[in-house]
Amino acid sequence: MILDCAGKSLDLGSPRVMGVLNVTPDSFSDGGRFLDPEAAVAHAHAMVAEGAALIDVGAESTRPGAAPVTAGEEITRLVPVIRALSSGLSVPISVDTGKPEVMRAAVAAGAGMINDVRALRLPGALEAVAGLEVPVCLMHLQGEPRTMQETPRYGDVVREVREFLAGRLAACVSAGIAPERVIVDPGFGFGKSTGHNLLLLRHLNTLQVLGRPILVGLSRKSVFGRVLGRAVGERLAGGVAAAALAVWQGASLVRAHDVAATVDAVRWAAAVREARAPIADGAGGRTRG
Repeated sequence: MILDCAGKSLDLGSPRVMGVLNVTPDSFSDGGRFLDPEAAVAHAHAMVAEGAALIDVGAESTRPGAAPVTAGEEITRLVPVIRALSSGLSVPISVDTGKPEVMRAAVAAGAGMINDVRALRLPGALEAVAGLEVPVCLMHLQGEPRTMQETPRYGDVVREVREFLAGRLAACVSAGIAPERVIVDPGFGFGKSTGHNLLLLRHLNTLQVLGRPILVGLSRKSVFGRVLGRAVGERLAGGVAAAALAVWQGASLVRAHDVAATVDAVRWAAAVREARAPIADGAGGRTRG
C-alpha cells in the first residue's frame, strides 16, 4: 500500500518507522531540545538517515497534565520547521495536531499527513481533513490529555478501542474522506492503565478487521517505567521489544524516538513474520512445514 502524502510517497508494503520530532518545551521525553528550528531540522535529517520513513512534528505536548497550547502558538512553532523540512527531506512530514486551523497551516507549509490524537473530534477537524486531501491517522483517546490517566476504565478495552476506531472511520467516510487515506492507532498510554496497554498490544491484530494500516506509539512511555522499573532515558530495550511485538501483531507504522534501533527491530520482526521457506530439521536435512 502506498499513501500519497501531498506528493511524497509513504510505502506501507512493509512496516515502517515514524520519527518523533517535538518542537515543544514540555514533552515528557525530549521537551525543549528541538524548540530551535535549526536543531529541529538537523534532528529530522538525522532520523531519516537512520531509516525513518516519515517525520511526525508536534508543537503541543499531550503528556498527562500538559498545559494546552493555542492554535497560534502551535502554528508559530510548526511552520518554520515544516517549511524547512518539506524542501529538504525526501520523506513525508506528518503534523501531530487536532486543531483544524493548525492542520491547514501545516499542510500549506508542506506537511503531507495529519496525526490526530483526538481522531478528528474537534469542531471543524473532519471538514478540514476532507478538504486537505492528505492521509490522516485516527487515534483512540479516553478523556483529555491533562486528565486521561487519572481513572481510565473499560469493560473490554480491546473491543471498545476497536469500536471507537470503527466509528471514527465511518465518520470520516461520511465527511468525504476516502477510507484509503485513513490509518488507525489504538492510543497506547492515552487513557489506559498498564493492564489496558498490555492487553491492547497482546490483541493488536484484532484491529486488522478495520482494514486500515495500524500505527503504534509506545516509545519511552510510562508503561515501561511501571513494568520494567526504568526511567525515561532507560527505556530503549523495552521500546524496541514492543516495536517488534507490534509488527508481529500487524502494525504497519511504529512511532519512535530512537529510530535506528527501532528500524532494526521492525525489519527483523517483519522478516520473521514473512518467512515462508521450510525449516531445516537437524543434520539430516529433513524439513517440516
